[in-house]
This record gives sequence, C-alpha cells and structure tokens, in this order.
Amino acid sequence: MTKKTGMFVGTALFASFLLTACGDTEEANGGAKAEPAEQIAEEDTHSGHNMNHSGSGEVPEGLEEAVDPAYPIGSTAIIQHAHMDGMKGAEATIVGAYDTTVYTVSYTPTNGGDPVEDHKWVIHEEIKDAGDKPFVAGDEVTLAANHMEGMEGASAMIDSAVKTTVYMIDFTGTDGEKVTNHKWATEDELTAE
Repeated sequence: MTKKTGMFVGTALFASFLLTACGDTEEANGGAKAEPAEQIAEEDTHSGHNMNHSGSGEVPEGLEEAVDPAYPIGSTAIIQHAHMDGMKGAEATIVGAYDTTVYTVSYTPTNGGDPVEDHKWVIHEEIKDAGDKPFVAGDEVTLAANHMEGMEGASAMIDSAVKTTVYMIDFTGTDGEKVTNHKWATEDELTAE
C-alpha cells in the first residue's frame, strides 16, 4: 500500500466514524426526534437536570397558607406551563396553596453540575436567611431548596421576583409519570378546566 493510499483509507475511515457518531439524531435520542432549543427551553426548564419531581409535602417554616386562593385545596386545574416533560396539559389536584414571593434563579449546582439558568420556582422561604423583605432581580442569595440535586447550599442570582399564590400539586403527566406534592406552580401557570 502506498503512502497516499494509506492516508486516503485512514481519512475515509475517520470520516465514516464521524458520520456514524453524529449522524441520525433520532436514533441517538432513543427514537425521539430532536427538538429546537427554543422549544425545549420553553417546555422543559429542567431538561438534563435531576429534579425531585415528587416531594414530601413538607413546607418551609414560616410559609403562610393562602386565605382565598383561586384554586382551593382539593380542586383541580390544568397545567399551562411545563417545568418538566409531561407537565403541560396535565390535570393537577391542588394539595397546598400559599401566599409568598416566588423567584426564578440562576445557579451553579454544588455537586459540580452544569449551571442552571432561570429555574422556576424557588419561594422566599426556601432561601437561606431570607428575612422579611423580598429579594429583587440581581440579588445574590444562598438556596435552601432541594428541588434538584446540587441546589441546596448553592449560591444563586435572583432573575425575577413575583408576589403571588403558589400551589403544591399532584398530577399524572402526559407521559404517564405520577407526581405528588410537586413544588411549585404559580397561579398564572394554572387554568380552570
């Protein structure tokens, strides 16, 4: 084999390897078609992160129950926004309603995971040493929430803050996953059936 022929064969094998490794994204995703990044970000803000979808039902100390929530405990509502796969369009049963300030936050997990941006939601009572005064966008805080691996104890930036009623909900996702005591859904993420 000549030197030129050997280089050609080597280059062809390498190109074949690259095409095989990067080729069919549907097959690489276990049969699921790849979605545009904008759609994934809109529908699943926790994609790629280990979120504790179900919770214990315990709430942080000092969290006040809502006096007259739009969705009383025991009522049902349809989830209009997805924090995770299978959430949008699912019927939720309200298991708790609380008045508080909710935040979207960006942080780097304490376990070395990829940075998380605009995580929905962390409530005021889930921030270490929060005090009585709500935080505003740009404030740096330490998270006490444990919705996702590496969240508790992480330094975070407040991206947005809204005073509202938040709900703890039970639902069966459109993907069949049963979720209990999910924290949190805001009032504007739910709609009457």
